[in-house]
Amino acid sequence: MDVSGEAGTIFVGGGGEGYGLPQSLLLKYGNRHGLIAGATGTGKTVTLQILAEGFSAAGVPVFLSDVKGDLSGLAVAGSAAHKLHEPFMKRAATIGLDLHYAACPVTFWDLFGEQGHPIRATVTEMGPLLLSRLLELTEAQEGVLNVAFRLADEEGLPLLDLKDLQAMLVFIGENAETISTRYGLVATASIGAIQRRLLVLENEGGARLFGEPALALSDLMLTDAAGQGRVNILAADKLMNSPRLYATFLLWLLSELFEELPEVGDPDKPKLVFFFDEAHLLFNDAPKALVQKVEQVARLIRSKGVGVYFITQNPADVPEAILGQLGNRVQHALRAFTAKDQKDLRLAAETYRPNPRFATEDAIREVGTGEAVTSFLEAKGVPGVVERTLVRPPASQVGPIDAVTRAMVMAGSPVKGKYDTIVDRESAYEKLKARAEVAARAAAEQDQAATRDDLRIDDSDLREFKKGRRYEGGAADKPAPKPRSSSSRSDSVTEAFAKSFARQLGSRSGQALVRGVLGTIFGTKR
Repeated sequence: MDVSGEAGTIFVGGGGEGYGLPQSLLLKYGNRHGLIAGATGTGKTVTLQILAEGFSAAGVPVFLSDVKGDLSGLAVAGSAAHKLHEPFMKRAATIGLDLHYAACPVTFWDLFGEQGHPIRATVTEMGPLLLSRLLELTEAQEGVLNVAFRLADEEGLPLLDLKDLQAMLVFIGENAETISTRYGLVATASIGAIQRRLLVLENEGGARLFGEPALALSDLMLTDAAGQGRVNILAADKLMNSPRLYATFLLWLLSELFEELPEVGDPDKPKLVFFFDEAHLLFNDAPKALVQKVEQVARLIRSKGVGVYFITQNPADVPEAILGQLGNRVQHALRAFTAKDQKDLRLAAETYRPNPRFATEDAIREVGTGEAVTSFLEAKGVPGVVERTLVRPPASQVGPIDAVTRAMVMAGSPVKGKYDTIVDRESAYEKLKARAEVAARAAAEQDQAATRDDLRIDDSDLREFKKGRRYEGGAADKPAPKPRSSSSRSDSVTEAFAKSFARQLGSRSGQALVRGVLGTIFGTKR
């Protein structure tokens, strides 16, 4: 694929009358992260598309979410029959680009398994912090969820899917008194609230995210036979109906990359580039601890060769501490209709290295569709002077592909069949069910033994009565044996379950391996 840039660069655009110098992104600084911002309809999607093409052509795998379905066009080459062919050719001539249409090697993914290969995580991998945000839990409820993860680890109860977590919460509720003495008060009301939130998540289709086989990160970092990086596209048009699920999943994926990839220092090009579209969803109502974790990841993950690019309408959507780490920037037009809009526009302009030829604030307001104000890192990682840039046209198709083409691409995927069938191995649900059955059998046997003892006593009393040695006042004086009610029997099951748990509780302490987002909760990595 021709990206028409010098070796080690991705040509972005520029050149021509009314525009500045040609603009290129240096691959060696591709892991220094980036920002694509601008109002709706100003060209952010096409900019994302050309950057994905450029990284792929350079042998860098890409992961991106397709929130409107438009980016599926990366899988096929552009065409002279497309309605944008003539405008694209005119733009290419303006900036001196010899445009050749070409496709990218694409792998489609879908949490719902409808428009791509299924993509899953285990509950344990997701961790209590991310799950708490996904379920919108209170601090007290999050504390109960942390107890559930801790106990599951200590008791050797794998949490793989939602039914495992639900069974664990039932287990905690049945043994709340014993557990509270070790971990603090576990309120049944909190357990009930978590269970209700899990039910809502299931109704939204979120249960499909959890289970096995879980995603192997290596499947996101593949190249094709020609050495091009595969572009992994997550179908997110349906997923966007549950924005918190969307943001939480992408955060989980980012955290997995952070925790599992080795340090590589400053590579000549990134090992993977991660595009986070609709980035404002990541930070909306996010707790301070979570924002701090994202900031930590943005600062440290670049040493693992991963570049993270946020796509959003307004740079103000990204917290300032994270915004300051985004070295490569493409700013499309911002509209300033209100006082707040004008303030945001002014602040956005102030984050760029000024160009004496024009006022940055005016340029951001005036650039048209397909144009942008850009700044890319130069030698030694210094931010480049801001320039007005005419963004190059993409080599792949603009707009979505049809279902038949998508099916053909999926049929040739290197992960075809790997994730299609759900594997439901023994985990917390099955193990807790087995424990309950053992406890129930033990209780039943104890009841039967007690009943036999009662019968033997009654028979002995009868023989003694017949011999005239006891109960001289007559049979009426003998106290009637108390019947064993069904409620006492169920109590014995619960007691046996609780005693079994209490005996096991102390046997595996100090082995907590549960992780939270972007790191560990209890101090030990997986």
